[in-house]
Amino acid sequence: MNTTTGKGKIMLVGLGPGSHDHLTARARAAIAEADTIIGYVTYIKLVADLLEGKEVIRKSMTEELDRAIESLARARQGKKVALISSGDAGVYGMAGPTFEVLFQAGWTPDSEIEVEIIPGASALNTCAALVGAPLTHDFCAISLSDLLTPWPTIARRLDAVAYADFVVALYNPKSGRRTRQIVEAQRLFLRHRRPDTPVAIVKSAYRPKQRIEFTTLERMSECDIGMLTTVLIGNSNTFVRDGLMVTPRGYSNKYDVADGERATRSGEQAGRSLSTGLNGWLESLRASDDTPAQLAAHYKLPLDYIVATLADLPHTEAEPVTEEDSA
Repeated sequence: MNTTTGKGKIMLVGLGPGSHDHLTARARAAIAEADTIIGYVTYIKLVADLLEGKEVIRKSMTEELDRAIESLARARQGKKVALISSGDAGVYGMAGPTFEVLFQAGWTPDSEIEVEIIPGASALNTCAALVGAPLTHDFCAISLSDLLTPWPTIARRLDAVAYADFVVALYNPKSGRRTRQIVEAQRLFLRHRRPDTPVAIVKSAYRPKQRIEFTTLERMSECDIGMLTTVLIGNSNTFVRDGLMVTPRGYSNKYDVADGERATRSGEQAGRSLSTGLNGWLESLRASDDTPAQLAAHYKLPLDYIVATLADLPHTEAEPVTEEDSA
């Protein structure tokens, strides 16, 4: 590596949605500390009023590696660099490309150049906050951008999570040149989900041109979707009520709540797994007269998993109770 004129530093700054109200104190301090600010032109605009007196290097949308290379070059000169991303730098942001460039250059954590990752709220967090509570249960994020990822890989992921009933946040759903990806995603989801599955479409969350639209899986691809949009697709239990999209955590499987009182359902125990949890399910397998193939079809699980589980049943032990199980 080149000799530096002082100890340089790269700060990978997540700006969150971009509004100053949602900029963390550490992100603001890192920008103030930096000699040089590097980022995509749109992200630079989000914090333009905080950049007076600093060297500002603007890069285009597809120049992620150039941003990382430029950051390393400035840090080698002893500069403190703030490499900014909207959302979180580690979620489809600049943290990954920067470490790739650093490692290829021979950098290690013990090198003269210090690297700090400063987290920010990602689009799935901010968009979810605007529409209700869609991510209360298991969820995942998938980018529809095929600029660097083969489409068959993206399609397999979409099909798998649709089948597995995850709530899904779609990043980079559509652009001027990439218009069919969202249609293909819809096609894959409709193989496994009801047409009336709730979908929330959020554009420019917490920015001046913010736009929120509720729709269904069946109508999703007809909506106004672009690169500044995040698409939230509910699972089989997600609902929309009074303008709020909510995914239940599952408390109704264990409790009845009426008149402000909570009562445990018959057959369930507070602090223990559901009667249909792992141990209860294993007992049902043990008692079943169905063949492994029939069980696999019934539970929509791989046959080899069912066979291995059945073979292991005699060794099943009682489930310990921990504080984490208090729900």
